[in-house]
Amino acid sequence: MASSLSASSTAPSDSGHHDTAGQPVLPSPLKVHGRDWRRMTQALCLGSFVVFINLYVVQPMLPLLATDLGLSSLQASLSLSVTTLTLALALLVFGPLSDALGRRRLLLWTLAGGVACSGLALLAEGFWSLLAVRALQGFLLGGLPAVAVAYMSDEMEQPALMAAVGLYISANSLGGISGRVAGGVVAEHWGWQMSFAVIGGISLLLLAALWQLLPRQRRFVAQPFHPASMLAGLGRHLRNPRLWPVFLLGGLNFFIFVNLYSYMTFRLSAAPWSLGSQWLGLLFLTYLAGTFGASQSGRLAQRLAAGRGQALAQGAQRQEEQDGAQRRAQALTMMLGTALLILGTLVTLSHSLIGMLAGLSLNAFGFFLAHATASAWVGRNAEGARASASALYLTAYYLGASLGGFWLEPFWQQAGWPGVVVGGVSVLLVTLGLAMLCWRRATPQH
Repeated sequence: MASSLSASSTAPSDSGHHDTAGQPVLPSPLKVHGRDWRRMTQALCLGSFVVFINLYVVQPMLPLLATDLGLSSLQASLSLSVTTLTLALALLVFGPLSDALGRRRLLLWTLAGGVACSGLALLAEGFWSLLAVRALQGFLLGGLPAVAVAYMSDEMEQPALMAAVGLYISANSLGGISGRVAGGVVAEHWGWQMSFAVIGGISLLLLAALWQLLPRQRRFVAQPFHPASMLAGLGRHLRNPRLWPVFLLGGLNFFIFVNLYSYMTFRLSAAPWSLGSQWLGLLFLTYLAGTFGASQSGRLAQRLAAGRGQALAQGAQRQEEQDGAQRRAQALTMMLGTALLILGTLVTLSHSLIGMLAGLSLNAFGFFLAHATASAWVGRNAEGARASASALYLTAYYLGASLGGFWLEPFWQQAGWPGVVVGGVSVLLVTLGLAMLCWRRATPQH
């Protein structure tokens, strides 16, 4: 196996052309709005949708699970937390593996396994068997997010990558919305087990379409898979001063954002609102603001960079200065997204249902604006082994989702929703500082 991987490392997966020095001659990267760019973007958006409808189907059902199975709020939340935790661990496995074995095959087969787990959830008898199935499902669903941004980074030029990542992150939020809304409505009328059947059936149809759409790899160059070199690559990413602040930023933002929604379901299921699962599922329609925020992230960063580029063009502009302007624009976009996330969290202190929905919508816009920009930042600033860098970012991201409930639970128990807001904002101020650090490191020092 090692020798075959080593041999394949000298050529792109779908090209046998080499120059006179024996180096692989790669096809030109995909341009934005070209046919293959559209097919790849559509396919990865479908895959992202499938991952997130399965991942978040349980979130509006948390109060129902707590009632049906006699669980505390923290125990019920484990049905989501264990899935995000195993997904985070899977990223550390599948990301480096895809650097050696390729992106497409790994992505397709792990996603198929994750969809099959929705069928297994129907057979779950009791809370612990459900947790076991959800843990396995999270691990398998980790295949697509581990490689998707690296797949696009391999195949697309920079403007096309920024546009595609924004759309891909938008599909994340659409999948999360759809899974939560459908899960809540079905659980309210037919029970939580039937929610898994409905989501599994939808996922199977989308998986078939994805399989047909996703283009073959054209520019991928395999790297030999050696555990020591893999660990060295991960260590190199962790030491990269442009990467580790963004790993923390993504993880801590999600640490708060997704768990705010979990505690909001408990807040609104109690008096005076007393909402059922189907209405709690509709709460996640506020994610549509996040869909818009993610889709605009690349455009906003490009506009900010273009403004800086006009100033630079008056002199002898260098490529390094252009890259610096783009990095500063991305850092400013992450700062803006995190600031909006803080503001939205404060707005949720309102006792009006409309005020709470407005705060959550602002939260979603700011969070996904920052997240989409951070994802593109990692792909741009990684020094080799892009999938490993993307996997590290997403590992921090999903670890945040799985651990945030443990941070917020004491605040909830002691002070209710105002306590949750205090616990959330205290962490988000740290992530705002991390975004500022990224801006400073992208700004030349004179």
